[in-house]
Amino acid sequence: MKVLILAGGFGTRLSEYTNEIPKPMVPIGNIPIIVHIMSLYAKYGYKEFVVATGYKSNIINDYFKEKSKNIKTLSEIKVELEFQFNANNSSDVWKITLLYTGEKTMTGGRVKRAKDEIKESKFLMTYGDGISNIRIDDLVDHHSASKKLATLSAVRPPVRFGELELDGINVTNFAEKPRLQKGWINGGFFVFERDIFDFIGGDEIMLEREPLEKLVEINQLVAYKHNNFWQCMDTKRDKDTLEEMWISKKIPWLE
Repeated sequence: MKVLILAGGFGTRLSEYTNEIPKPMVPIGNIPIIVHIMSLYAKYGYKEFVVATGYKSNIINDYFKEKSKNIKTLSEIKVELEFQFNANNSSDVWKITLLYTGEKTMTGGRVKRAKDEIKESKFLMTYGDGISNIRIDDLVDHHSASKKLATLSAVRPPVRFGELELDGINVTNFAEKPRLQKGWINGGFFVFERDIFDFIGGDEIMLEREPLEKLVEINQLVAYKHNNFWQCMDTKRDKDTLEEMWISKKIPWLE
């Protein structure tokens, strides 16, 4: 099963870095976050990737080309290569297709443009700016058991400020930066049946709008609840949080 990674957005909320490089190339411990994400999938045996690029795609292409072998430039928008990933005194080879999907294409449009690269009946998908210790094998098993067209990961992210419970003016509970307890958000790790392409129109379609809303309407979207570590990298604060984990060697997504 292939892994589609959406890596083409502008990343405007992380402009301290993204004025120069695309967000998936922002490093955590000198390793681009996209490589951290790919290593999570590879740990569970998923080592074939389609990277849907856009903004500053040349920087992503150059990085992987410099560290790869068997490079095949098939067209102006498509490169195939074998990337040698080295970690913990061992090496791994990942097959990667770098696919330019347009600079202003929305998330759904990027998925649609990758259709010809995905021949299997189902595929994995995520974004190039979020990391987790989610068990990919359990996510896939959950999807298969549901017999639905799509599965998303539901997570409870840490809140940015302390949470108070009040009774009038009296504080009845105080928690310093707890995890969100009452709601779930989209954690960005998906499993899709190939039929998902039929729900996406053109480049202007956001995956998180019409396609997923339609799947909800026809009862074809289920959630895999992940209660453990998850962290997006939307802002510099998020990036610094991940960097602190790396420096302290408390790295949940590698455990």
